[in-house]
Amino acid sequence: MGPIDWPAVLLAAMLAFGVGGLWYGPLLGRAKLAEVGPGGLAARRTPARTLGLTAALLTVSAAMLGHMFARLPADSLAAKPWLYFMMAGGLAAAFVIPALWISYTHQRLSTRLALIDAGYWIVAYLAMGAAFWLLG
Repeated sequence: MGPIDWPAVLLAAMLAFGVGGLWYGPLLGRAKLAEVGPGGLAARRTPARTLGLTAALLTVSAAMLGHMFARLPADSLAAKPWLYFMMAGGLAAAFVIPALWISYTHQRLSTRLALIDAGYWIVAYLAMGAAFWLLG
């Protein structure tokens, strides 16, 4: 067991934040806005608050990933670098996306919106896994 790799935590959060900028910007921004309707997002939060809260919460998620990776023997991660992606992607697929989907179902939000957001979380968590792999 080793200490949490804080530079990797920060890089992981920044990569996930960058993925979000692309995902909800040029890639799927219009599709998401079409699902939430006119004023659906704008009326709820200021952009600065949204970005700040997103950065903070992604850092919490990245720190938890860092904690999990720190609990593994260093030689197992060095010998099996795919573990970074399996664990990060597995967290997204087995915990984040089901929680998101349950919430969206209860709120009666569209399946298309759930798919857009689920796709982001898979890619974001894989990007976080890549950060730990790169700096590991």
